[in-house]
Amino acid sequence: MSLTRRQWLGRGAAALAAGSIMLRVRAQPEVAVPKTATWPFSISLAQWSLNRALFGGQMDHLDFPKAAKQEYGIDAVEYVNAFFKEKTAPAYVAELKKRCDDLGVRSLLIMCDGEGALGDPDEAKRRTAVENHHKWVEAAKSLGCHSIRVNAQSEGSYDEQQGRAADGLRKLCEFADGHAINVIVENHWGLSSNGNWLSGLMRRVDHRRCGTLPDFGNFDPKEYDRYRGIEDLMPYAKGVSAKSYDFDEAGNETMIDYARMIKIVMAAKYHGYIGIEYEGKRLSEPEGILATKRLLQRLRDEITDVVKEP
Repeated sequence: MSLTRRQWLGRGAAALAAGSIMLRVRAQPEVAVPKTATWPFSISLAQWSLNRALFGGQMDHLDFPKAAKQEYGIDAVEYVNAFFKEKTAPAYVAELKKRCDDLGVRSLLIMCDGEGALGDPDEAKRRTAVENHHKWVEAAKSLGCHSIRVNAQSEGSYDEQQGRAADGLRKLCEFADGHAINVIVENHWGLSSNGNWLSGLMRRVDHRRCGTLPDFGNFDPKEYDRYRGIEDLMPYAKGVSAKSYDFDEAGNETMIDYARMIKIVMAAKYHGYIGIEYEGKRLSEPEGILATKRLLQRLRDEITDVVKEP
């Protein structure tokens, strides 16, 4: 499992016994996620799926929307701030927006890392972390995104971390509300990969702009059952991340039961985008992206009566 994007996050989630729980289904939040009229869910591409090409200089950040549309047939994208962290000037963001508009590609969200801990024990550092995210809220607004994805990083006890992260998140949500941008938290190691902790954090923040980005892969099975975790987080989901690593000859993901995951997502009445985030090593990035897309399309076809997309 590649953790390059997550090195600064700990993996100290409190150990809990895995087991089945009742799925808490409720209506989607007041601030809706993008939906389509035909399909039960749509497919987007997370930029991290091409991290080797981007870090290696084989692809420029501005060309990511073109690759998504022309190479993979995907017209909605999710950015990672690491690939344009020093390029948030209005002119650069406007160029990216123009390229998306010319291609008919929709920008959904920006995944934000490395801007400080929103749950830092030091109140001044926590305030700085919140302020560091302001530029990403503004960039997301300019691009037409619905959200930025942040980390609920903190230190201390279970309750202390939840309280500190809730304080930082709420302050950021209050700023983002003025820009009509959501602030969503991914299960991204540390206590955020404890579904009970993160769902409790959502209730504690209690802000219409705050939600989750459930990731199929970011759970340590020894500490928290991944299917239980997705059930925990789906009631607050404003996006879904379809992590993938490898595939068998039948096209099924070898580490994650995708059919089970999609059933959980559909049971929560989620009809937004599910983003491909390939992190495998055996297949190339293009092969892994296309394998994940085929699997999602197959499962989508099985739960709909409409004609397949061209």
